[in-house]
Amino acid sequence: MIKAERNSISYFRRLYLYFRQLCIKAMMALLILREIMDCMFEAYLTDGNSETDDIPLTKEPVYILGIKYDANKELTMIRQDIQSRLWFTYRRGFVPIGGGDGLTSDKGWGCMLRCGQMVLGQALVILHLGRDWLWDAISRDPVYLKILKKFEDNRHAPYSIHQIALMGASEGKEVGQWFGPNTIAQVLKRLVKFDSWNSLVIHVALDNTMIVNDIRELCFAENSPSNTSMRPQWKPLLLVVPLRLGLNEINPIYISGLKKCFKFPQSLGVIGGKPNLALYFIGCVGDEVIYLDPHTTQRTGCVEGKENEEQVEMDSTYHCKRASRINILQMDPSVAVCFFCEQERDFDDLCQLIRDKLIADEKQALFEICNERPEQYSPSVDCIDCSDRLCDSENEFEIL
Repeated sequence: MIKAERNSISYFRRLYLYFRQLCIKAMMALLILREIMDCMFEAYLTDGNSETDDIPLTKEPVYILGIKYDANKELTMIRQDIQSRLWFTYRRGFVPIGGGDGLTSDKGWGCMLRCGQMVLGQALVILHLGRDWLWDAISRDPVYLKILKKFEDNRHAPYSIHQIALMGASEGKEVGQWFGPNTIAQVLKRLVKFDSWNSLVIHVALDNTMIVNDIRELCFAENSPSNTSMRPQWKPLLLVVPLRLGLNEINPIYISGLKKCFKFPQSLGVIGGKPNLALYFIGCVGDEVIYLDPHTTQRTGCVEGKENEEQVEMDSTYHCKRASRINILQMDPSVAVCFFCEQERDFDDLCQLIRDKLIADEKQALFEICNERPEQYSPSVDCIDCSDRLCDSENEFEIL
């Protein structure tokens, strides 16, 4: 009797282990299938990156972050300019965000964070290397490498996915929760305060209104000399203007003004996307916008000094060979227009361009510009959640 019971228990144990192995194999098969589907989806998203379709051969001018090109004569230059922009994408295998059981990949939730990194990265490149700087695979420019290091995927880098996600968490945005254009702008505004090397300030213009004197106070106040007889120096400015250009889709009345923003010399592009996808728009041609897409998952690694083949290869993952483009009407109406003013005169020129090109020449201005804060204007909102409700789209800018 006892022997029979033991045999019965042994049988059910073997049966349990057998089915457990089957379940494990089934789960592994599902994970592999998911990876295959993800790769197919990413290939679909980047389908516009083919060599023949990234930039159309047209008579219409191509604008990339304020520079005008002729696609028929300068196609190679256009592609070199695009490839020189810092391209931040999903990464996998980094140190857990927050430690312990934290997330080790931002795939599926971090695309807007990566778009914010691209905007800030471009600002730092202009500040330290100039707008005309071009990247190449063998260059080991120490300034470029220093900029790139600030965006590495670890908790020590000031603009890493870790720092951005945790700063958002401190303001009520849980790690792994989607960000909108205004959210990422507000988070980066706080992070730059801890980076003395860049001496950069970020101003987020809320309520579709740009207050000139508020910006001047920001750029001068934090750099005031001890000698009061001396005029304080201007701090480089990254200006972000979150906008809602329609309810569920862009109102065509704003298209002309939006395209003009890419033509300004101070242009840093537009943070936005199309429904469920965050993208970094860097230029336009005709009625299409040109963008860098963060929806490619790459492994995490360090470039360091580009001293070996692995580091050189890792550096190349931060530069996209071909951009993509969509019709401007396909953009999500929630965007953030970005500009960079290194000197005070750049800001003065930008203000004049906005008044002449975006207000006087348009039936409906993208946003307003005032020298002083109007009496009815509410105090500046520095709260991520408060300002998000008006500026961020109800659609999540992530792969669902």
